[in-house]
Amino acid sequence: MSRNSGNRKQIEAIPTVIGAGITEQYYFQHISHCTEFIFRIRPRFFGTESIYELAKKIDKVISDRGVAICVFDADVARNSDAERAKFERFCKKYSNKKNVILCDSLPSIEYWFLLHFCKTNKYYKDADTVQRMLRKFIPLYEKKEDFLKTEKWVADMCSDGKLGKAIANAKQFGTTGESYSLIYRAFEK
Repeated sequence: MSRNSGNRKQIEAIPTVIGAGITEQYYFQHISHCTEFIFRIRPRFFGTESIYELAKKIDKVISDRGVAICVFDADVARNSDAERAKFERFCKKYSNKKNVILCDSLPSIEYWFLLHFCKTNKYYKDADTVQRMLRKFIPLYEKKEDFLKTEKWVADMCSDGKLGKAIANAKQFGTTGESYSLIYRAFEK
């Protein structure tokens, strides 16, 4: 007996987020609870700054026919020619794969958070500089698990249309300024 598979609706895969650290992990975990966006979060896909390790995790997801969203900071490429070359090869390898979405931020994911509150793409020397600016809007912000594991900071950051504002700001600036974030791509999938 054969099945009529022609009438079945294709189910779109839930994207798997791969990230460099716990900030990315908690942010996307909370986003899945605070918004209509759904992401698959697996702790084993977080916790490495190595481009080689990120590539291995992406390859694992796509070999399982999944969609990989890779979220990472691009500041290491700013400081070293060798790291910049690795970064460029990594981006080139995955840039044309429709099941891989690269979402880097320069200097760090905190710049993406900052875009929820203000429109800026000025030069930020490093993640600490962005975090100091971010604390004007999220006074208790810390890159520590005790803070990050609470959902409230993400819920507040996304309230009153601020997520849409961040997406619009990031898209408008693109990668032309001294700071940028491509995290908005995760929300367009």
